[in-house]
Amino acid sequence: MQQIVHDPDRMRALVVEARAAGRRVGFVPTMGALHAGHVSLVTRAARDCDDVAVSIFVNPTQFGPQEDFARYPRTLAADTAQLAPHGVKWIYAPEVSAVYLPGDATRIVVGGPAVRFEGERRPGHFDGVATVVCKLFQAVPADAAYFGAKDWQQTLVVRRMVYDLGLPIEIVVCPTVREADGLAMSSRNAYLSAADRPRAAAISESLRQAEQLWAAGAAAAAIEETMRKTMEAHGIVVDYAALADPESLEPLTADASRAVALVAGRLGSTRLIDNRELRGRGTSEPRSTPDQGLAR
Repeated sequence: MQQIVHDPDRMRALVVEARAAGRRVGFVPTMGALHAGHVSLVTRAARDCDDVAVSIFVNPTQFGPQEDFARYPRTLAADTAQLAPHGVKWIYAPEVSAVYLPGDATRIVVGGPAVRFEGERRPGHFDGVATVVCKLFQAVPADAAYFGAKDWQQTLVVRRMVYDLGLPIEIVVCPTVREADGLAMSSRNAYLSAADRPRAAAISESLRQAEQLWAAGAAAAAIEETMRKTMEAHGIVVDYAALADPESLEPLTADASRAVALVAGRLGSTRLIDNRELRGRGTSEPRSTPDQGLAR
């Protein structure tokens, strides 16, 4: 039976007890407003593990001053109902004051894969992400944590933090779940107007074109220009449309055989991101997800 837990000490005790009894625990961190993408992570965790915990916590420290923290959907009752059929044992739903204690003055500052793209456009965002994920891992000391590949840069930041701090948890990254027209599922899709929603599919279309051009041997600059023009043609204000090294997010070398295409853009007041890994040119190298390498 599903149990909602608000107290971090209680949550930690439940997980420690389960693991001491020989049960493998999986953890899916979320900010709520759950959709099929989240459910896919829960399904994978339930397949791999004996017990599954899901956190629902809208983290204030990863939102900038002009971002959507206040209006971010908070739908705990609906989220709880959606999780009920999927074997979730615990829902961890702490108050902000339980995560950030009175006088809170400590943050994890991240570099490396956090520096470019979202890091440039959202100063402090990944420091907030790394800090809350570390705190969640303390409250839910699971065997493995499950993240979606849609937030490619975030998965790299979390992997780097786990590796650098020696945190004893495995990071598992699962494929992006998409709508029928290719749009990556996101809680922010609900913000799109009726007019903007069809145009949003150009984001994933730009990535499909990038994959085709990469396989054909096109230059990175030409691929980036095509992605940008595809999105702009559908009224998307482009923040970036770029190719980068899939592990470091540094610029590609001239002989790179792998890449990740990353895009971010705005339709009205809604900002969306997406990505696609580009396979080795002229090879049958399978597409991977960023749970390789640093994951423990």
